[in-house]
Amino acid sequence: MSTLVTGGAGLLGSHVARLLAERGDDLRLIVRRTTRRDNLDGLDARLITGDLLDRTAVRRAMRGVDRVFHVAGMTNLRASRQRLYRANVETTRIVLEEALRAGVERVVFTSSAVAVGPAAPGSTADENQRFSGDAARVPYVTSKREAEVEALRIAARGLPVVIVNPAHAFGRGDVNRSSTDVVRRFLRREIPAYVDGALNIVDAEDVARGHLLADERGAPGERYLLGNRNFTWDRLFADLARLSGVEPPAVKLPVAAALALAEALQRLPGRPLLTVDEVRLASHWWTVRSNKARRELGWTPSHHEDTLQATIDWYREREPQRLAPVGARQPLALRVAGAALGELRGIAHRIPLG
Repeated sequence: MSTLVTGGAGLLGSHVARLLAERGDDLRLIVRRTTRRDNLDGLDARLITGDLLDRTAVRRAMRGVDRVFHVAGMTNLRASRQRLYRANVETTRIVLEEALRAGVERVVFTSSAVAVGPAAPGSTADENQRFSGDAARVPYVTSKREAEVEALRIAARGLPVVIVNPAHAFGRGDVNRSSTDVVRRFLRREIPAYVDGALNIVDAEDVARGHLLADERGAPGERYLLGNRNFTWDRLFADLARLSGVEPPAVKLPVAAALALAEALQRLPGRPLLTVDEVRLASHWWTVRSNKARRELGWTPSHHEDTLQATIDWYREREPQRLAPVGARQPLALRVAGAALGELRGIAHRIPLG
């Protein structure tokens, strides 16, 4: 079986590509000239140089292909709305239209849990949730949602498309510092403050296995959430601290205060430690349940703590001199501020209302 993978050099795509090679597929990957290829070492695959925005290049890569795994996409929250639209929506349109033209037997399209939308605080979302809410103001979220709509539009024209919606992927191999960058920033003590919110963490290799199961067992036109453990930010930072030996962020802010801080930081020269879109995204509950994937695909994720540890270890191996050592604490000023804010929250909770 001849299979084309887009985004095959990235965190998720490289795991998908290696599992496809193990399956015995005749594998080809379309990569840009500037793509980092660290994750492709030793992979038995034909590399085709081209840009997914170049329809002619995509058409050439698609010749004789039976399966397409469209994994490529941009997750950079700091990219402009235009860049995100081109990277996530326009590439999806081109790749899937060319797959339809080439008569591809099946496409597995990598969407995202953010395309489903956030859950209500304290609850979880599934594939039937209606997308709505303030999260749509974040360009990354909008681009992933619109890309999924584009995929379904082309599926309605006859292309057999199965959609997978991974949660927040951790694991080894994030050479582009995409979804695991929060761990790197944690280990470098570059998270000055955080807000109430939650997310689902899943291992990139588990997500890759979900892709292959979606190819083998998924129903065209359906989408499958691939998630594992739901974490509040408090719980995630506590677990990362326990496993890494680095003290967690000390300052927890109300969302309004965090947005004001992010706006101020963005006005300063240089790369800000925090952006408005990052605060907005972090303040939602990106918590999901993957019952459908477990039931219909037979998909089972690995233990969540192994995923956290693997991500920490990978960064420690790659950047031993740039990360905080075991036992490192947050700066004193932040610890004092965090303690004061915690005391104020405690007082506020004890004040009777009405």
